[in-house]
Amino acid sequence: MHRLIRCLAKDGRTYYGDAILAPGVVDIAKVTQAHVIKGDILNKHDITDQIADVRILLAPLAREDVKTVRCLGLNYEQHAKETKMPLPKYPVLFYKPVTALAGPFDNIPVAAPAQEVEGLDYECELVAIIGKEARDVPEFKALEYVMGYAVGNDVSHREWQLKRGGGQWALGKGFDGWAPFGPGIVSSRLIKDPQALRISTKLNGKTVQESSTEDMIFSVAKTISFLSQGTTLLPGDIIFTGTPQGVGSGKSPPLWLQDGDIIEVGLEGIGSCTNKVEYVKTTSKPKL
Repeated sequence: MHRLIRCLAKDGRTYYGDAILAPGVVDIAKVTQAHVIKGDILNKHDITDQIADVRILLAPLAREDVKTVRCLGLNYEQHAKETKMPLPKYPVLFYKPVTALAGPFDNIPVAAPAQEVEGLDYECELVAIIGKEARDVPEFKALEYVMGYAVGNDVSHREWQLKRGGGQWALGKGFDGWAPFGPGIVSSRLIKDPQALRISTKLNGKTVQESSTEDMIFSVAKTISFLSQGTTLLPGDIIFTGTPQGVGSGKSPPLWLQDGDIIEVGLEGIGSCTNKVEYVKTTSKPKL
C-alpha cells in the first residue's frame, strides 16, 4: 500500500483504498480512483483489483480505527521565536479528542463558544500515523513504526487555549472538526526523510505559512522515541507534530480566521487539505 485513502465512492459505499494517481501526480487530493482494500487496515488486509470511483475523500482513518490523537506544541524553532517563547527542552505534548478529526475537504465548524471572541487560528502540520505497537523505542528505530504521513490543520482558538483553559490547551484545540487531516496517508516507504518536506498554509489563496519540516526542534523519530518511553503507542495513533512560523496570532495585527474563510494546508509529497470555516448557527449562545 503506497497511498492510503478512505472515500465515499460513486456507488454510495465507503471504502479504504490505495490511490491511483496519474504519472507525475503526487497530490492525493487529485485522486479519482483507487484499488479497494479489504480486511483490517491496521493489520492484515489485501489490496484488491476492484476499482472504486472516488466521489469525495474522507478522513483517511475512520474514527473507530484511531486510538489516540497526540499533538506537539512549539516544535518549530522559528515558530517558538515568533511566540517569544523559549525553545522547549522536551516535547510539549497535548491531546485532541478523536471527535476533532475531520476530512480533507470538510467544513471547520465553529461552535457558539468559539464565536464569542476573536482568536480562531490555523496551524499546518505534518501528521505521523503509527503502524505497529511501539514502546521504549530507540530514536534510530523509531521511523520503522510509522505507517505513513499526512498533512493536518491543528485549528486553534487562542482565547480558549491560552486564557480560558486554566493553563491547559485542550479547550482551545479540541472542538469538533478542528483537526482535519489527509488527503491520504503516504507510506513511510515512499517518504524516507520526513525532515525534508516543504509545508505551507494558504488563507483565501494567499500564502501565510511557508517552511520546511527541517525546522522542527524534535524530529519525527525523536518525538516517537520520546513519546514511547514507558507509554505504548498503538497502531492507529495519530501524532500532529507542530506548526511552523506564520500563524495568525504571530502577525501584527493578528490574522484571525473568519466565517467563510478558505484555509488550505499542504505538505510536499502528500498533497493538501482545503477546508472552509463555518460558524455554526444557533438560536442562542450558551455561556461557558
